Amino acid sequence: MIKEIKFTDKAIKQINHLLSSKDKGSFFRIAIKGGGCSGFKYDFTFEKEVNDDDLRHENILIDKASADLLKGSEVDYVEEMIGESFKIINPQSKSSCGCGVSFSL
Repeated sequence: MIKEIKFTDKAIKQINHLLSSKDKGSFFRIAIKGGGCSGFKYDFTFEKEVNDDDLRHENILIDKASADLLKGSEVDYVEEMIGESFKIINPQSKSSCGCGVSFSL
């Protein structure tokens, strides 16, 4: 269970909406990967498999290493003039790039 990461109602609603068009039993995965202009980037994908090191919140999966880097974060879904996207407010992030997709620790 993912206890130290908060999901807003808007994020949960959008995740459920996205999963409604996927095969039954699909999960929404949030991961942190190396890359981006600041060193790390958030990665959002769909999965059918739950791995041994996955933490789970309803139909959301986060691997243990990513969950450690997301500890204390809030996952939101925002609709802005430039578009819609998931937004993660991560207190462990030291800086982020202008697009808000990549960050450094």
